[in-house]
Amino acid sequence: MMSCSLLLAGCSTVGYYAHIMNGHYDLMESEEDIEDILISNKYDAAVRLKLSRALEIRRFASDKLGLPDNDSYKTFVKLNRSYPVWNIIAAEKFSVNARQWCFLFVGCISYRGYFNEKDAEAKAKVLKDEGYDVTVSPAAAYSTLGWFDDPLLSSMLYKEETHLAGIIFHELAHQKVYIDDDSSFNEAFATTVELEGVRRWLEAQGDAVGIKKYRQYKQHQRDFNDLLQATRNQLNSLYKTQKEETMLFAGKKQIISTMKLEYKKNKRQWEGYSGYDNWMQRDINNADMALVATYHELVPAFEALLEQQKYNLDLFYAEVSRLGRLPKTRRSSALERLNSEKVAIY
Repeated sequence: MMSCSLLLAGCSTVGYYAHIMNGHYDLMESEEDIEDILISNKYDAAVRLKLSRALEIRRFASDKLGLPDNDSYKTFVKLNRSYPVWNIIAAEKFSVNARQWCFLFVGCISYRGYFNEKDAEAKAKVLKDEGYDVTVSPAAAYSTLGWFDDPLLSSMLYKEETHLAGIIFHELAHQKVYIDDDSSFNEAFATTVELEGVRRWLEAQGDAVGIKKYRQYKQHQRDFNDLLQATRNQLNSLYKTQKEETMLFAGKKQIISTMKLEYKKNKRQWEGYSGYDNWMQRDINNADMALVATYHELVPAFEALLEQQKYNLDLFYAEVSRLGRLPKTRRSSALERLNSEKVAIY
């Protein structure tokens, strides 16, 4: 699942702006202080335990990871739906590059978020009718980039504790460094902080079993992302070299079919792990490939940078900020050089 930084994004229309503001404030009306919840014993014991652990994770984020020390994730909102937001990603029928939406304050980003699923599906239909490949992806969390204190949402509590920790670290990383007009930079940076943060959290807990399990999960994720990136590269090559539309459609279908076969081969090495089965059973299109690039393509570059700074997070953040101040072409060149080093944290 992906996160989204959508609040105060400005808008291309007054209606969209109103939707974003109203959606956020609707959630804030249900906001409760987590400490008060724990004192009053509101909600069942399982939820209270997760909320208590969330506060510990939140303190760890600021004390040990150097992430912003504010009131984000110290309050709780119980949703009346499965997810807070749904993101639309669109790409042209013969392109793996995401359509960009440009907003005030955050610049251009690779997705457009909605607090209402029906509104997201309606916009997706419009884009499909215009000829775009489109995917609608639910998000368990979203970030206001520090403009407001973000709440912990019930959608963030569904999975294991490492998942919760990862979301908190990821979203706080967006508050630490955010570069306008560069979704891939921002998401890869936040993902790298998430990975390193969860590793350190598990080590601090002395959870040897958890560390082993997390490493296995992250290796599966890397294998999966590598497969998707290779597929994206093949599609990109096809779209650049082939001009006949019939051949383009046929080639696109064949490349995606091959990817699904390769996935089955990967699974044989995963000891039964099936976490990506539902995704692979979908009707995969260019928008899905664009989404992969936004979140994962540059992660090896940021991991290499973290290693260069000897895993000193303060130095890492300073270097990321320096890169972010470069003109985009120079920034991209620097990240390409780092990407060629391709180290892994684990």
